[in-house]
Amino acid sequence: MSKRELIEPTPGDKRYTRRDDDGQFTEQVDVGKASAQDQKRQAKTESRPGHGDKGDRRT
Repeated sequence: MSKRELIEPTPGDKRYTRRDDDGQFTEQVDVGKASAQDQKRQAKTESRPGHGDKGDRRT
C-alpha cells in the first residue's frame, strides 16, 4: 500500500489520501476526523513513516 499523502482540494479542506498502482485514489479521509480517531485508540503496532493511520507513531 502506498504512503498517505495530504491534499487540499479546496482551501480549508485538507484530506489524507492513498493511491493505487495506477495513481487512482483508493481512500480519502478528512484530516480532523483521522486525527480524532488516532487519539481515541491505542494501536498494537508501530507504523512506518508515512503510514500514521496504520498504528502508533513513535514519540
